[in-house]
Amino acid sequence: MSIIRPRINDFHGIPLLQEDVDFAIPFLDEDIPLYLDPFLLWKSPSMQDNSLHLNIVNSFNHLGFEFLKGNQTDSIHNLIQLSECNEVGFGNSKTRKGKKIGKKLATKVFNLFNSIPQLNQAGFTHFEEIQLLVDNFSRDRVSDIACNFLQSFLIDFTIQQCEKFGIPLEKVKMEYIYDPKKHTFLTETTYLPTNPETKDPILFVPKRWLRFIPWINSDDYFKEFYVKEIHDPKEAFPDRIELLDFNRHNYDLVKNYVEIKEKKFEHCKVDPLFNQIPVTSANRKLSTIEKLPTGKTDNSDKKYEDSMCQLIASLVYPQLDFAKEQSRTESGVLIRDLIFYNNRSFDFLKDIYEDYDCKQIVMELKNVKELEREHIQQINRYLNDQFGRFGIIITRKPPLQKIFRNTIDLWSGQRRCILILDDSDIKMMVQVFNSKQRLPVEVIKKKFIEFIRACPS
Repeated sequence: MSIIRPRINDFHGIPLLQEDVDFAIPFLDEDIPLYLDPFLLWKSPSMQDNSLHLNIVNSFNHLGFEFLKGNQTDSIHNLIQLSECNEVGFGNSKTRKGKKIGKKLATKVFNLFNSIPQLNQAGFTHFEEIQLLVDNFSRDRVSDIACNFLQSFLIDFTIQQCEKFGIPLEKVKMEYIYDPKKHTFLTETTYLPTNPETKDPILFVPKRWLRFIPWINSDDYFKEFYVKEIHDPKEAFPDRIELLDFNRHNYDLVKNYVEIKEKKFEHCKVDPLFNQIPVTSANRKLSTIEKLPTGKTDNSDKKYEDSMCQLIASLVYPQLDFAKEQSRTESGVLIRDLIFYNNRSFDFLKDIYEDYDCKQIVMELKNVKELEREHIQQINRYLNDQFGRFGIIITRKPPLQKIFRNTIDLWSGQRRCILILDDSDIKMMVQVFNSKQRLPVEVIKKKFIEFIRACPS
């Protein structure tokens, strides 16, 4: 795949906006930095979600009770198998490949059913509590185990979404689908979207279940509960291992914390894959940018790039989904780029996709006093099959006529379109963003129309 950070729909040339679909659009070559949070299923108004949560907890507790009965080998093997779900691609892996837990950690988890009387009798109501009781059992394990318990549902959900949006399906063999009735793994041949490089199956997960950090988590427990309710200020803070040991020996306190989290369930919100900055923040970012000197004085180029990255990504959302910011070196100069997926969600975006083969839009940031010919050539060398023949330079002042003429010549000779946005254009985008009457991306469309009108017919 030639584009940056490709997604499943990009590979198949299907224009999708993340905001418009019910699932997190998977990347093909890396994980999505989100996690399934079982608590969102527990608190959901949907009876289906509540039932799925009950299946997760009952299935996990069944493994623990089988361990207590003496079926330790099977329970440990099953938990290890459940501890990684590459098909959903959640976490921080750059390869969509994670590692399962080992036998030692699985044994520690099941020993909780032996050492904690309440778990021995009734099991968990929220198995995310294990983060507060066992070292190295983190949010990615909570998410992956939940996803594996839900694989049967996720397969049906994925097929439904693929049929809705025309995403191709391929015949695949799923070897470890958990059956909550028989508490065994089944092998099933089905049809799912696949990674075009590896042919590994891909599962979609509803956005309504996703958070960056589970609602029940160790950092929140320590800061909001242990420090405020339990810790004696006269004593030193325990280290992580000491705190986990304390929690295991004082499980009633852990339950108290969980009950508090349950009562505050209305505050548990889904984390979107992208958050727009609010209007007040957009105004502050613009004010910061306008006050910055050009060049590198007092690190102003870095400050300019940081503010512009956050501002532009919000101004063009949701018409453009942010793909990545990256730095590259050309002729000894470090260049900061913003890259967006061209979802063809707007007439102008559809035009540049068709006329300039623009699969992704690259925006180059230049905090310079005056744009030079070499700056035009830098982005021109970057416009190839990967991005197409359309790019944007964001800089401080309108270009001199000879520089603008250079972009016209590139269009005449190579049919490449390079737009130049300056501070006044960014200010107009922020004003439009504030008004909510029109779309900031229309300012870019306006610059595009002006550029085309200036080109020879």
